Amino acid sequence: MQPKILGLVKIGDIELNDFPLLLAPMEDVSDPPFRALCKEQGADVVYTEFISSEGLIRDAAKSRKKLDIYEKERPVGIQIFGANLESMLRTVEIVEQSKPDIIDINFGCPVKKVVSKGAGAGILKDIDLMVELTDAMVKHTKLPVTVKTRLGWDESSIKIVEVAERLQDVGCSAISIHGRTRAQMYKGDANWAPIAEVKNNSRMHIPVFGNGDVNTPERAVEMRDKFGLDGAMIGRASIGNPWFFKQVKHFIATGEHLPEVTIAERVEMAKRHLEMEIDWKESEIVGVMEMRRHYTNYFKGIPDFKPYRMKMVTSDAAQDVYDAFDEVLQKFA
Repeated sequence: MQPKILGLVKIGDIELNDFPLLLAPMEDVSDPPFRALCKEQGADVVYTEFISSEGLIRDAAKSRKKLDIYEKERPVGIQIFGANLESMLRTVEIVEQSKPDIIDINFGCPVKKVVSKGAGAGILKDIDLMVELTDAMVKHTKLPVTVKTRLGWDESSIKIVEVAERLQDVGCSAISIHGRTRAQMYKGDANWAPIAEVKNNSRMHIPVFGNGDVNTPERAVEMRDKFGLDGAMIGRASIGNPWFFKQVKHFIATGEHLPEVTIAERVEMAKRHLEMEIDWKESEIVGVMEMRRHYTNYFKGIPDFKPYRMKMVTSDAAQDVYDAFDEVLQKFA
């Protein structure tokens, strides 16, 4: 495989450093508070949770709320999904009102309720429609349009080199590829070799980002040095661990690991995250409930932590959760 030539990476007119780290769009995870924390810890580009084009058109409150952007997140991409051309174009107009830096199309979500409508990874069964949608959206906006997708529908239908080339030819500004097929869902190991084939295609000139199983700094370096990709899109490794971006960058720069995040640092980050959730949701109880999914990851690996976690995930009042944080500090720090 060809070694990666170091230099700036550009998405449209957005200039990024060599080998940027992107926060993957994750449903019920990558909301504005979490994105802001990841940005603070070194993420170069962050993406919203994926947003239904049909939901936006119906003016569904949950879909509209996902359009919120903090200025401190930029550059930020709003990710949308759908399979109806007219709906997707109308969605572009709605999304533009939030003034994102990038519009990203989700052609990779493997969830059944999305796929059954021909959207997300479902569109991998109809590459012509995939290209048609991208072409129309590129022509409908001045913002850079990027795509997140998978290797293919299943092992027998992997045509990602051709697909990426066709998407580039209709104006796609960058492509992020998850190294699994839809049939795999999230099982097995991500296969980065086909993504490298996309990057090493002599006709490709847009950035090619790898996604899937970037769960250690060493894996990020491997994606850069062995597979020659332009950057890494990081998802699950960042949940409850926004420091991961800083850890990767430090390792790339020095070849050494940062010291392990302390209990006090974990508590402080979780506390800030909770405060930001409450502020964003404009509701204490909703903010408290939204944070519950994060605590297992923030305090991963702490022995005998279950009683504290149970208090965090069953309390409806923020003060009760803050009290649990203080107990964790007293017990473990």
